[in-house]
Amino acid sequence: LLSSIVSFFSDLLDPTKLGDILDRLSPWHYVVLFAIIFAESGLLIGMFLPGDSLLFTAGFLAFKGDLSIWVLLPLLFIAAFAGDQVGYFVGNKFGVKIFHKENAKILKKSHIKKTHDFFEKHGPKTILLARFVPIVRTLAPTMAGTAGMNYKTFVKFNVFGALIWGVGVTLLGYFLGNAIGEENIDKYLLPII
Repeated sequence: LLSSIVSFFSDLLDPTKLGDILDRLSPWHYVVLFAIIFAESGLLIGMFLPGDSLLFTAGFLAFKGDLSIWVLLPLLFIAAFAGDQVGYFVGNKFGVKIFHKENAKILKKSHIKKTHDFFEKHGPKTILLARFVPIVRTLAPTMAGTAGMNYKTFVKFNVFGALIWGVGVTLLGYFLGNAIGEENIDKYLLPII
């Protein structure tokens, strides 16, 4: 069972195998895509999932007709937005409790003040730009919640970031597939990703 799980996630990182994986998961492939983008956006356990390449490849597969672009776009936007929302709420609810000891080696109470100051100064652009940086994409909403970033500001930039990242990268894959043509997708897919 463990080797099957490891094999599944290693295949998930290989964009040339993603189409086969989604075929095996049909009719649940949209649910799996949603879950991966949701987890990678806001659940700390999802920080090693292939967000950017998955969005781009999903756009390619939509161009080929394997997926519906009209289902993907709202689905992936909602997954990215909701993932960050959960990350923010986890940080807001439990973040301060994690940073409770001043004599801890890594998670010190003084780090909350530094994080708060950072998000006061750079919060909006951090939430937006973090979408395009693996691992940071997963940590930023949780740290924003821990630091007590203004919630309305967070939501505004979360919507904008989810739109640019979830919808934008998917459309980039879709339109690039259109530009290079279906006959060249297999030739260019791996180098592009």
